[in-house]
Amino acid sequence: MLLGILLVIQIIVCLVLIGLVLLQRSEGGALGMGGGGSGNFMSARGAGDFLSRFTWILGGVFFALSLTITLVSGRLSGGSAVDRLNIESLDPTQLNQPPVAPIPSVPAETAPAADGSLDAPAAQIRNPFLDAETGEGEGAPAAPAP
Repeated sequence: MLLGILLVIQIIVCLVLIGLVLLQRSEGGALGMGGGGSGNFMSARGAGDFLSRFTWILGGVFFALSLTITLVSGRLSGGSAVDRLNIESLDPTQLNQPPVAPIPSVPAETAPAADGSLDAPAAQIRNPFLDAETGEGEGAPAAPAP
């Protein structure tokens, strides 16, 4: 339950963080709004400072949520996956053995003939530039002159 709530909060923080980053200008001006005095809150500088500060705050919240989710999921699952391995049951002599190739099963109808020859269909080559009846190149394009 707690992990689900934290994940939903994490997704919301991610979406807001993406929106904040996309609203900022690449030069750090944020929104590029002009006009008004330099002391106004929503002037170009004020909007840039607000978006930058809020981005830093949400970045910290994202980082803290990520650590919290990691800790909570580790406690709920009972520790690390490495801790759950039963190392004593492993045989050290079997660790670096090459893999055994499986024996291929060949169906009886595709087995080669007794003399070792294989029956394969004849190749059919279709050239669109040759005439089908005569086999000569009437429709072949003329070669360019050198």
